Order: sequence, then C-alpha cells, then structure tokens
Amino acid sequence: MNVKRTFRLPAQLADDLARHARRRGVTQGLVLETALQSILTTDDTERIEAAFTRRMDKLARQLDKLDYHVEVTNETLALFVRFWLTANPPLPDAALAAAKAKGNERYEGFVEVLARKLEAGPRLAEELRRDVEAGG
Repeated sequence: MNVKRTFRLPAQLADDLARHARRRGVTQGLVLETALQSILTTDDTERIEAAFTRRMDKLARQLDKLDYHVEVTNETLALFVRFWLTANPPLPDAALAAAKAKGNERYEGFVEVLARKLEAGPRLAEELRRDVEAGG
C-alpha cells in the first residue's frame, strides 16, 4: 500500500528531478522512491565501498596510463639527447656567440610553436597513432 506525501522542492532541484526522470524514461515518483530507498537502506557501507572501489580502480588505470606516457617521454628525451650529443660536435670559441644568438632565436620560435600545438593539437600520441596506422 502506498502512502501519499506532499512536500516542496527548490525550483532548480525540481527541474533536475524532472530532467533526470525524462532521461531515464520513468516517473519522478519512482526516481524519488529509488533515491530514498538508497539513502535509507542499511547496506550503505557496501554501496559506498563498491562505489569507492570502482573509482579507485579507474584512478589506478589512469595512473598506469600516465606512468606509461611518462616512461615513453623520458625514453624519447634520452634518445634525442644521446643522438644530438653524438651528431653535433662542440663549437669553436669564435662561433659560440653567434650560435647562442641563433639558438635563442630558434628556442623562442620553438616555444611559440609548442604553445600553439598545446592549444590546438593534435597531440603527439594522436600523431603517433596515425603514423603507425598509416605504416601498418
């Protein structure tokens, strides 16, 4: 047997309730009933623990992915530095001033391109994915 209750909701909460019910294709009463049952049941600890576990699993997967990307970045940088040091002999003292000036100019250009790349993309991972797919 159902018991009728009447209460008032803030306008925004009522709108949110109506939108949620429409999205789910159920009545607002059913949404409220389910929410109340969820809050009032004694298995709150298990429900919270399950939600927490799902979130922790997601964070662990994200951390693993981040760890992989950092490792790839470190190896890429190390490989580039080794290659650069091997392929570029030291400059004579007479050429150092001109090389520094040109290096500063090129570095500023690099920073500008990097800023545009970070704003607009595509990111390196996307470029690598496309290159691998095109080559394979």
